Amino acid sequence: MEGTFWSLIPAIVMLILVLLTRKVLISIGTGIVVGALLLNDFHIWEAIKEVWTVFYTIFYADGALETGNLLLISFLLFLGVLTAFLQASGGAKAFGDWMLRRVKTRTGAEIMTAVIGLIIFIDDYFNSLAVGQIARPVTDRQKISRAKLAYYIDSSSAPVTVIAPISSWGAYIIGILGGLFAANGITNLQPIEAFIQMIPLNFYAIASIVLVFIVAYFHFDIGPMRTHERRAMEKGELLDPKRNQVSGDLGDIFNPHKDGKVFHLIIPIVVLFIVTVISMIGTGIMETEESASIIDAFANTDVNLSLIIGGIAAVLTSVIFHFMQRKPRSDMGHIFMEGFKTMIPAINILILAWMIGSIISALETGSYLAGLVNNSSISAGLLPAILFLIAGLMALATGSSWGTFGIMLPIAAEIMVNTDMALLLPALAAVLAGAVFGDHCSPISDTTVLSATGAGAHHIDHVITQMPYALIAAFTALFGFFVIGLTHSTWLALAVTLVLLAGIVWITHSLINKDKKKAS
Repeated sequence: MEGTFWSLIPAIVMLILVLLTRKVLISIGTGIVVGALLLNDFHIWEAIKEVWTVFYTIFYADGALETGNLLLISFLLFLGVLTAFLQASGGAKAFGDWMLRRVKTRTGAEIMTAVIGLIIFIDDYFNSLAVGQIARPVTDRQKISRAKLAYYIDSSSAPVTVIAPISSWGAYIIGILGGLFAANGITNLQPIEAFIQMIPLNFYAIASIVLVFIVAYFHFDIGPMRTHERRAMEKGELLDPKRNQVSGDLGDIFNPHKDGKVFHLIIPIVVLFIVTVISMIGTGIMETEESASIIDAFANTDVNLSLIIGGIAAVLTSVIFHFMQRKPRSDMGHIFMEGFKTMIPAINILILAWMIGSIISALETGSYLAGLVNNSSISAGLLPAILFLIAGLMALATGSSWGTFGIMLPIAAEIMVNTDMALLLPALAAVLAGAVFGDHCSPISDTTVLSATGAGAHHIDHVITQMPYALIAAFTALFGFFVIGLTHSTWLALAVTLVLLAGIVWITHSLINKDKKKAS
């Protein structure tokens, strides 16, 4: 079954079940079981052992603890505690009141969220979780649905970090490019130079960012997002009332402290940001050498360790503020326990996502999809568009942008070196763009899970509501890659992408307004 069409079955089964049932744990669990059965020729006992193996290797493998995974889970728990302190201290309420006096409209709140997402570009994990903490008090007050907040977070995290040289993603990609150029004898182009030239070629990332601001300014609510926004505005229900409380949402557990101040929210978030960034640079330098550049530091940084250091610092800051407040105040043990509990749903989904990722990796799903391109004899001008689609499918099935980068960038480089060197950078950019697109649509992507967590949204609600926007951006990007393959003109292709995006938005918006007029 490995490396064949059958390797797609677990991902297909899981995605169909997610869309039909909207029960993510059952859907991913079914995909894990189906994949284990395929790997073991349907021997039930061996499949059970396979499931157990992929579970415990999340925490312990090759005779050592998997510290990266454990640190990320720990950070989520600390984030839950931090959220609880921000609520209990009255900081979130005070910040919401303060921002309401300045951000007086829903449009302002939505644009503010998008801008914050662009500013926090250091890492997608950090972006997904920090933006939610900052923006949620304001978007809640303006009756913006949690699904839309999750969309803003997700669509302004990976699309920004993938085109930012000084970010964990940028450094990782630049590191891959250095190896590819050396392996293929490319000496007339430096990795950092190539990365910068690829920024305007990442049509999906640019279209996604532009679309975020279009949605915010014009209230471009389409598909399931319209239902969520209408319910939020008319009934004040930010979440689907049929569902239970979700990760990251503390509801009415705490009565905010009457002496809550804005700095009770702002300072812990600033501490989280500063300490995390300093830790990322520090851990990166420790892995290289004292004379390492910022780019080198980010290429070798330990993101999860940096996040936990920043999380602990932020929680300690909140604890200090807690003791400085007058009584009565919430019991600190209760704050910790409720904070931990809010993150359990997200951790459960994340663990299952890691498990299905291991199963799909063992089935060599990525290798099969990559082989479809590598073994083809298609015109070089069509390859950027085809690489975009294949990378999107791979990231959708595996839930991993970085895994897709690792597999597809070397293949794209090898193909273009032997066909049309002029399209090398567009082909590499197409892989990056496709990986982010697939990541946006994948229910097992860690950034999808974390964006929903940061927003306090239902995980599957986020997947379903974001997908129409991701498909629009992908459709326009696909045309951009067709144009650059045929014309070799970066700016013409980018212009076509953006004009097509504007056209689709205008036509769709006009149709929505017509329906509203008929309904009224």
